[in-house]
Amino acid sequence: MKRALITGITGQDGAFLAKLLLDKEYTVYGGIRRVASATTDRLERLGIANRILFKNLDMLEESSIVSAVKETKPDEVYNLAAQSFVKESFNTPIYTCNVTGLGALRLLEAVRQYAPEARYYQASSSEMFGNNKNAPQNEKTPFKPASPYGAAKIFAHNMTVNYRESYGMHCSCGILFNHESEYRGLKFVTRKITRAVALRNFPIKLGNLDSKRDWGHAEDYVRAMWLMLQQEQPDDYVIATGVCRTVREFAEQTLQCIGTVVDWSGEGLEEKGINRETGETLIKIDPDYYRPLDLHSLRGDYTNARKVLGWEPTISFGGLVQRMVDFDSKFLVNSVLGNGK
Repeated sequence: MKRALITGITGQDGAFLAKLLLDKEYTVYGGIRRVASATTDRLERLGIANRILFKNLDMLEESSIVSAVKETKPDEVYNLAAQSFVKESFNTPIYTCNVTGLGALRLLEAVRQYAPEARYYQASSSEMFGNNKNAPQNEKTPFKPASPYGAAKIFAHNMTVNYRESYGMHCSCGILFNHESEYRGLKFVTRKITRAVALRNFPIKLGNLDSKRDWGHAEDYVRAMWLMLQQEQPDDYVIATGVCRTVREFAEQTLQCIGTVVDWSGEGLEEKGINRETGETLIKIDPDYYRPLDLHSLRGDYTNARKVLGWEPTISFGGLVQRMVDFDSKFLVNSVLGNGK
């Protein structure tokens, strides 16, 4: 039975990955910080929290990382831990770089010393491409980060490649484009939209409606993570859908899930999304939600993953949004009945 150590196991990706590995009969260890804010809600909703062997692991504390690696003796290590909210990285750049960048280095060094035969996965990000005008982006596209988060991810990515080349470790990086799900954090714009629509909590205040992203479902993307570590040779892979959509389109798709069509009026900061039938304002622009430096367009070319891993996304954009709205609608019903979170 294989043993896997997952950092960031309480997050969206960590929860889906843990379920995937448990279904494949792995012994799964989950790194978790001993803090009051730690929550296993996602794992509990998936019905797997009692099957995870939790280990104290703080990406800021080298000794806890070393202890976790030594105690678990993993065959596979998945580093999903990060301060992953891009806008927040502008407010806490030093913390973000310490957790997301140096944290990865601490883990790599612990694996090198105490589990050198383990296969290592680094969660890289499309945010590393930033405002690179070459689209679609692939594994050869130069990085040009537009946030402290993107810069920290580049450091972690480059160090992973360095450990692979310097020490012969089986280290792979997944350059994942935006992937959402019903378990996405409420701070992220996609979940903010689906939750507000499900609750009919209007108007929804948003930033740049013309920001473009390549959105897939996290369940598909964690499958790609696992596939990378099953290959004989380690490598880096872009994981994406190859289709780019705007925040405006995401909002429109979400509203369609409840049978609402939106019309747009005004320009710039005065633009509004209005219910075609009732005239109610559904969406308003709020400059507080603009990033200091916003990305124009991110669209991934996953040709390498398709050829080598045999990976393809299976959940459509419409299916992704519908699942998120259905989940948040169920939240509303449970809240009314007083029997759910």
